[in-house]
Amino acid sequence: MKYVLNAMVLLLAPLTSSAVAQGYPTKPIRIIVAYTPAGTTDILARIIGQKMSESWGQPVIVENRAGAAGNIGTELAAKATPDGYTLIMGTAGTHGINVSLYRKLSWHSLKDFAPVSLVAMVPNIMVVNNSLPVKNVRELIAYAKANPGKLSYGSPGNGSTAHLSMELFKNMTATNLVHIPYKGSAGVLADVMGGQIAVTIDNMPVYLPQVKAGKIRALAVSPAKRSSAAADIPTIAESGVPGYDSGAWFGLLAPAGTPKAIVDKLSAETARILGLPDVSKRISELGAEPVGSTPAQFTAFIKTEIAKWAKVIKDANVELQ
Repeated sequence: MKYVLNAMVLLLAPLTSSAVAQGYPTKPIRIIVAYTPAGTTDILARIIGQKMSESWGQPVIVENRAGAAGNIGTELAAKATPDGYTLIMGTAGTHGINVSLYRKLSWHSLKDFAPVSLVAMVPNIMVVNNSLPVKNVRELIAYAKANPGKLSYGSPGNGSTAHLSMELFKNMTATNLVHIPYKGSAGVLADVMGGQIAVTIDNMPVYLPQVKAGKIRALAVSPAKRSSAAADIPTIAESGVPGYDSGAWFGLLAPAGTPKAIVDKLSAETARILGLPDVSKRISELGAEPVGSTPAQFTAFIKTEIAKWAKVIKDANVELQ
């Protein structure tokens, strides 16, 4: 009799899950942002949340839980009840990098999360100060090899995508540049313009206006494909470093154990939202590119990101407590 009951439970489970998803949501949803308000992560969460609320008739509340490079908010999301009413807008940092960067984490990027959808990609851009005698990536590589250890690069912090993007570049080009960490991109930008540091690879929206104003020189963008926001700037990969690909990304995740039918419903709704002309326009204005994906595609993407950054972190001998 026990085996018959177990079989019945297994048969009824998909039906129950489907029924739950059909009625979902019946109460407010919260999207955790593991960073401060007004940043790209926060803005994207609010764009998605507003449209979900309009479509489903339930409030979607964005909750900022900043601190520890995103680890505080991410832990909170990982330990939330897996019922579809707590989500997180994850990033390359929280779900691609930190699992390899920090020795002691109480959660794992994939084991403790159910990926919903990739939301947007933000390309990084490689810029140099105008006094540096290089006009492209090949010339930068040649100059760095002729002057090992004499060029400095800035990043908005240890373990940031900007930091690790340059470490990836160093590894792939066998160059030696000295890292100078800052507390945010504003300081990096100021010192690139002022000539105190030679180069950086950082989020494009911060630097592109100064490139257009002629105050710094753009050499390349970091993703595998050119950015629609700066189509005239070549990629690092096509500029002498084949296979190079890095950048910031943002995606929606739920706690592990969230019913698949609810995850699928959230994914479909996210894709619908990203396809809206006003949403696409707003995201593009941020210097980002709307993406959208299935849960399986997003899972595969995160696995690739974890493996890529784990190697970079190991090769660069970077570890944070």
